[in-house]
Amino acid sequence: MTDSNQTEDQPEPQSEDSVEANQADQETGNVVDELAELRDKAEANWQLYVRAQAEMENLRRRSEKDLESAHKFALEKFAAELLAVKDSLELGLNATDADVDKLREGSELTLKMLAQALAKFNINDVDPMGEVFDPNHHQAMTMQETAEHTPNTVIAVMQKGYLINDRLLRPAMVVVAKAPKE
Repeated sequence: MTDSNQTEDQPEPQSEDSVEANQADQETGNVVDELAELRDKAEANWQLYVRAQAEMENLRRRSEKDLESAHKFALEKFAAELLAVKDSLELGLNATDADVDKLREGSELTLKMLAQALAKFNINDVDPMGEVFDPNHHQAMTMQETAEHTPNTVIAVMQKGYLINDRLLRPAMVVVAKAPKE
């Protein structure tokens, strides 16, 4: 082997500039690949965002529609319960040959039907006779001097009050005892 053959088989040593250029090209290629990967991720995240926004808008519309429907038909079940009471009252009014006792009995049954319908929807009466006056549930119509009852006690109920789901619907109108003047 001659020196010329050895030189041909061995690659020429690269200059420092060409090594740096190759490294720069390789780094640029890596950066371009990384940039493309990040763009793909950004696009995927953008699509997720757009879908989430669309889903939120659909949910908002659906909720509005459900709420509107609930307001529109909220009394439907309650009204259906009251129809039986109305029918019973109409039958009583149309009865021509009924005596007073039968009308009273029919009225009591109708009142019982109404009480059941109210109870079914958690509407309860407030009948505070003999209780201590509570301004949160009672409305004092007048005060009456009496020695028989302790002051600030309900001694008469003019009109019952009502609670719906333990919230005051109408206060009871009451007469409240007060201490007599000496």
